[in-house]
Amino acid sequence: MTVYQPTKKKTALTYETIIRDVRGGDIKPVYYLMGEEGYYIDRVADFIVATLLQPEERDFNLITLFGAETNIETVINSAKGFPMGAQHLVVVVKEAQNLSGLERLEFYLRNPQPSTVLLFCHKNGALDRRKKIATLIEKAGVLYESKKLYDSQLPAFIRDYLKRKRLAVDPVAADVLASYVGADLSRLSGELDKLVLSLSSGEKTVTLALVESNIGISKDFNIFELQDALVQKDVLKVNRIANYFDKNPKINPIQKTLPALFRFYSQLMLAYYAPEKTERGIAAWLGLTDWQVRKNIMPAMQRYTGTKVMKIIGEIRRTDARSKGVGNPGTANGELMKELLFFMLH
Repeated sequence: MTVYQPTKKKTALTYETIIRDVRGGDIKPVYYLMGEEGYYIDRVADFIVATLLQPEERDFNLITLFGAETNIETVINSAKGFPMGAQHLVVVVKEAQNLSGLERLEFYLRNPQPSTVLLFCHKNGALDRRKKIATLIEKAGVLYESKKLYDSQLPAFIRDYLKRKRLAVDPVAADVLASYVGADLSRLSGELDKLVLSLSSGEKTVTLALVESNIGISKDFNIFELQDALVQKDVLKVNRIANYFDKNPKINPIQKTLPALFRFYSQLMLAYYAPEKTERGIAAWLGLTDWQVRKNIMPAMQRYTGTKVMKIIGEIRRTDARSKGVGNPGTANGELMKELLFFMLH
């Protein structure tokens, strides 16, 4: 009697997995790196080049091509070459999303050059995994998709990034930095590097004060303080911040403030529909940290009704349209923001 054996689910390929395998000497003949998050694509590509080729070997053994300026025949012919004075020849195809005729790579993939590592960097999109060429790439080498991180994943990215540098970060500082910089990991890592350089000798923790003083976040007048004041319905503080924003439009443009407010009140609206109204239940429902829910969402739920929040979201949309000239004969952005904040508070 044949015993049924369930198919083992394939583990999703991650950035860490590729780095570990390359570091351990498990080198594939082809890597197709694709996706919306360019940060990990660049990191993997740079790591492979740095691991396989010494700086003095790269003049003759590193070939860089660009998808819009080359063709698949040139890529294949380059990959069929041999290394000179090195163990590997590395062919990097940047902007691979602009390369046409990729399906003709099939014949090379059936018998790739053993000493060549062919590396494709395809950003802002991905191959259709249902196509034969995607299956062949995955069979011969590595097909990796780098996806954008969710906002809730950014604090963990910050902690892990600093941990690799033997540093820690205050939870509040990580959340503020994630909210301020957003999900552009290249920019976020650059800001983290700036903070690392700003640490005094012997300091091992990135604090909120360090973030405020080095990332251009005003301690008293920023979007986070405005959000906190709105949560508390602190009319005086909201007005003070609104006046500061009005006097410093380059530092705090309405185009930056409105999306942040829209994101917060949209999360607040969703919180009313959470199956479990506990701190942890709402955090899981929204994809936020417990700290974010405890600090802002739950206090706001006590001060705003669901109906009011829905109206606020509509008013934010209307203000955004007016700031772009729709139905607005000439009201300045500063006045638009003050009108919106008045509506939120009353």
